[in-house]
Amino acid sequence: MAVRYFSLVIGLIYSVLGFTGLIPSLVSPAAQIPEIMKQVGVTDGIGYLYGLFPINAFEASLYLVVGLTGIAGYVAGTEAFARLCVDTLAVWLGFIGILGLIPVANTFFGLMPLYGNDVWLHLGSAIAAAYFGFYLDRGRRDQDPSVPDDLKPEPLSRTPFRSDS
Repeated sequence: MAVRYFSLVIGLIYSVLGFTGLIPSLVSPAAQIPEIMKQVGVTDGIGYLYGLFPINAFEASLYLVVGLTGIAGYVAGTEAFARLCVDTLAVWLGFIGILGLIPVANTFFGLMPLYGNDVWLHLGSAIAAAYFGFYLDRGRRDQDPSVPDDLKPEPLSRTPFRSDS
């Protein structure tokens, strides 16, 4: 159940970031635009969301997709689908967080800014999503009544400890 609520919370947070990233009055203009972004031409709405997170229209739309993925994981009603959504978010947010650490790729090849505080936002979200998706409820499939018995793993048998002394 915790993975469904986490999916909802992360979905709402990124949806709010996406919607507010598209509102020009909440995005302070950037003093300096990276050269590759000028060359590629994705400079629409570039600035700092709340003065903290570098953002442009492309990244705001990506945040909306991430938010809708998280909300879909909650609305679907099954914990398995919520876990799939959270696992997907963990992988993709971790990927773009790591790209933000690489100087050559920190603008996603000119499409969106991934540097600065965005790195910590993406990596922090990825770590939390990995915890809830991959780690927290591992092994619950054994007790899930919706999984057929033939798909449940066999319980591990323990061998008794013998001392040869």
